[in-house]
Amino acid sequence: MKFHLTPQDTIDKLLLLEDTDGDKKITIEDKGPKSFSIVSTDGERYMVKGTYHLSNLLQELVIAKNDNQTHASIGLDKIVELPVNRVTRMIRDYYWNGLTRRMDKSGIEALISDTKNDALTADILPVYVPHTDDLAFDYYKGLETKLPIKAVKLPAEISPVYVKSINDQPGILSLKLEVENDEVKGVPFVVPGGRFNEMYGWDSYFEAVGLICDGKVYLAKAMADNFQYQIEHYGKILNANRSYYLTRTQPPFYSSLISEVFEVTKDKDWLASHLKTAIKEYESVWMVEGNRLTANGLNRYRAEGIGIPPECEEGHFDAELKKYAENEGVSTRDFTKKYQDGSIKNEELDRYFIHDRSLRESGHDTSWRLDDVCADLNTVALNSLLYKYESDFAHLIELHFDGEFNGYHSTYWFQVMHARAERMHELMWNEEHSQYFDYDFKKEKQTFFESASNYFPLWAGLVDAREAYKIVATLMQQLKEKGGIAGTSRSMNVKLPDGAMQRQWDYPNGWAPHQMLIWGGLKNYGFQDELQELVYRWLFMITRNAVDYNGTIPEKYDVVEATHKVFAEYGNVGTDFEYITQEGFGWMNASYQYGLQLLDESLIDQLNQLEEPETLFNS
Repeated sequence: MKFHLTPQDTIDKLLLLEDTDGDKKITIEDKGPKSFSIVSTDGERYMVKGTYHLSNLLQELVIAKNDNQTHASIGLDKIVELPVNRVTRMIRDYYWNGLTRRMDKSGIEALISDTKNDALTADILPVYVPHTDDLAFDYYKGLETKLPIKAVKLPAEISPVYVKSINDQPGILSLKLEVENDEVKGVPFVVPGGRFNEMYGWDSYFEAVGLICDGKVYLAKAMADNFQYQIEHYGKILNANRSYYLTRTQPPFYSSLISEVFEVTKDKDWLASHLKTAIKEYESVWMVEGNRLTANGLNRYRAEGIGIPPECEEGHFDAELKKYAENEGVSTRDFTKKYQDGSIKNEELDRYFIHDRSLRESGHDTSWRLDDVCADLNTVALNSLLYKYESDFAHLIELHFDGEFNGYHSTYWFQVMHARAERMHELMWNEEHSQYFDYDFKKEKQTFFESASNYFPLWAGLVDAREAYKIVATLMQQLKEKGGIAGTSRSMNVKLPDGAMQRQWDYPNGWAPHQMLIWGGLKNYGFQDELQELVYRWLFMITRNAVDYNGTIPEKYDVVEATHKVFAEYGNVGTDFEYITQEGFGWMNASYQYGLQLLDESLIDQLNQLEEPETLFNS
């Protein structure tokens, strides 16, 4: 059955009847009749009933309208599409496109109108270009007559002092350009959400996993190519390609990305080029002693930078700055200005902002686990990721380069990875608590903070079978909630002081990267029952919220209540849209596609029927 409908006219009538709260969506919170009549091409009247089918009709009408169709032909199959089938189709066919950007003319135009932080916008957008990239500098210089931008060549040596000096001229950093048929084009990348126009570090890896699931390996490969560009020209994979991130990297997933792209493309020359760059990043970013490598042989996050991180909204640090301002006898505003210009020196506050920047480098911005201590921690997460680098180097060199590459033998990397695993076991493993904990190397003790990141060793493959059994039992007991794995445990939340701010990476919230890495770990060690349950719980929560709330797929969820209605710092990206979400959210989309590949067919059938997890799994 098909329906020929006039998009705008039908949208207006549908919303007038069903959108009772006026948010230009149809959700379970609307109080309309939940029934709307349309006529088929055969003249048969059909009643669209219920929130889900009505919101599907609205979305299909908007898709047609956005395609400039004055008359839309909409099939009944799209209106009554099974929920899982619809979510996965929308991600595959629409949302990835909505999240794809390039750093050429089209991408620059979007950046000019980017208003995430009014304090960081300017009439003329600086486009900062590496000292060694003449192609990019000439290209952006040529755009100056067409767009309100200014091409700025970075110095050969980029220091924290230099970065601070341009904080009042914030701009975008160039990414890889290529020449195709005499035309300069930006190598594409996927952004986290619709309001973003820059490429983020660890988001990109998880997005790439989803892209590969959806047969879009060319986009995953393009993101690896942009990672390579960043390492070669900026010295690191950036937190994001904004000028104020030049001193800050992100969790290392580059070796995993190139390994997974290579599994599909089998392009050995491409692999060799990227493997060389990945080893360079490992050695120059992570293994510099006294910086991100500590004296005990393990690693930490340690972002450089001077003063207050400029990307934060004005007033973000007022609660912290107020006590220092009172000691100086000045207002918080005056203290902030003097601290920033260097007329007030405060070593204690300097340390605080080193920890804060390092926390942001960790990707977990923010969490009580890392607050005011991050740079003093050998974190389980980071050391698991670097073990994975070493393991990837060892196996790639052994399997594809006859055991010898770039002056290293594969046995060297096997030795290095085993040494890291032994050191992690010595300092981080806690037999009594059956999990790994972050290690405070200043205090020489474990933090005992219960977090989803404590389970990254499963994904990295660095534990033995006995440890894995105990770790999984602890995981399911401490962190499993209705909607999946919480970022931190309930007991950690209880220990917070009264009135403590709700940190977005902590209980009761759950995040896609935690789920995906833990799923991978469970798969590695053969914990199939736990894997199926956790995947189902997460996908059920996403599907249920999409069905009830007009297709909403946000940045994060409250996994305790299994809802997208999250009350924490920074809100919840991906919930503020009209008519239809154009993008979902990058790593959330990826978690859905990846989860479906892991989930048994019988459970996918149950998911399509919205069968509650509690009816399928023992609590």
